[in-house]
Amino acid sequence: MFDVKKVRADFPILERKIGDANLVYLDSAATSQKPRQVLEAINDFYTKHNANIHRGVHTLSAEATGMVDEVREKVAKFINARNEEVIFVRNATEGLNLVAYSWGRANIKKGDAVVVSLLEHHSNLVPWQAICEEVGACLRVIEIDEEGRLILSEKGTTELSGGKQIVTTGGLADLLDDRVKLVAVTAVSNVLGTITPVVSIKNLVSGKAPAAKLLIDGAQLVPHMKTDVAKMGADFVVFSGHKMLGPTGSGVLWGKREVLSEMKPFLYGGDMIGEVRLTGTTFADLPNRFEAGTPDIAGIIGLGAAVDYLSNLGMENIREHEKELIAHGLSQMEKLEKQGLVTIYGPRDAEERGGVLTFNVVGVHAHDAAQVLDKYGIAVRSGQHCGAPIVERFKEMAMARASFYVYTTKEEIDFLIEKIKEVPRVFKI
Repeated sequence: MFDVKKVRADFPILERKIGDANLVYLDSAATSQKPRQVLEAINDFYTKHNANIHRGVHTLSAEATGMVDEVREKVAKFINARNEEVIFVRNATEGLNLVAYSWGRANIKKGDAVVVSLLEHHSNLVPWQAICEEVGACLRVIEIDEEGRLILSEKGTTELSGGKQIVTTGGLADLLDDRVKLVAVTAVSNVLGTITPVVSIKNLVSGKAPAAKLLIDGAQLVPHMKTDVAKMGADFVVFSGHKMLGPTGSGVLWGKREVLSEMKPFLYGGDMIGEVRLTGTTFADLPNRFEAGTPDIAGIIGLGAAVDYLSNLGMENIREHEKELIAHGLSQMEKLEKQGLVTIYGPRDAEERGGVLTFNVVGVHAHDAAQVLDKYGIAVRSGQHCGAPIVERFKEMAMARASFYVYTTKEEIDFLIEKIKEVPRVFKI
């Protein structure tokens, strides 16, 4: 059984005060807090095993190398992948750029098309804008409905112009044809919490654009729900360690071995080579080919400890906990909405939504609302959340976002709801 009180005891930062108020941390979609087990694993590496990997036969180097290899195996098991398919990167953004520059530049040509969705984080939009502009390919964007769900069926297309390239928008079925080389979509929106139907997307892509690769931004998926890349049907999945209780500077790109094997290195230097001669160089096998230079070894060790922690809790238990939280949060927030105090964005069904509650206090800018809540110790995000097109789709300049995780309680959500009522009073609305 999931015991949130026991979980919270593992997180030292939750004892913190913000002024005179207890910290209520509701910004886990931006970065999660770290349990003692992760902090201790990082400290243990630096105090007992610190050395560079793959570069020495001495004891410390061998220990460090073994520890990194062990984490790779843990991560592979965690997402049901093969060890050599797990590439360590700094974050999901780096993983997406690796695919864009290594696979994208080699495979996307003039006249081809890339499909993304309106739900994408900038890191899964801007690289594809850049590649399309560079090679003369077309960018196509899946539209969303009024609750922020992806539109998969045909609805007709619209062309947007006025920038550096013409963009076609529509339902996914409108956008797929044999010109499409890549479909890159998020599994869970960081702005609205929308859970996208990855299997349905894969089936549509396979039927209408069978040569296209499928890339999944799993930054908001892997930390919160059981992820099986073998069943997902994707060619690439990226995620960040810092959003799943691990340290910043750690992340993973997973790719199918047969796809990664055909890709050229993204970075050149040490540890990604086979042989180096003045007359030419050969490159290492997977995964080393894509891990040039000294990695964030301590970050990888911390990621391994985070995987252990989440595995012990059970990903199914974590998802059920968050469904209860979002259902409770939505029901309480809807009461404020009926009173005309707030506007809620995103799906209203907890089954279709991750642990993200996005809202605005009517008549108050999101930044102002967040500053008022901070005086009560409540940490929420405000702004465009690296998703400007989504926010603009709802005709807003910014949104406030409360996001939940393993240490979040219903009582904290209730406290948020109560203090939201104070925001209009501060601004005399």
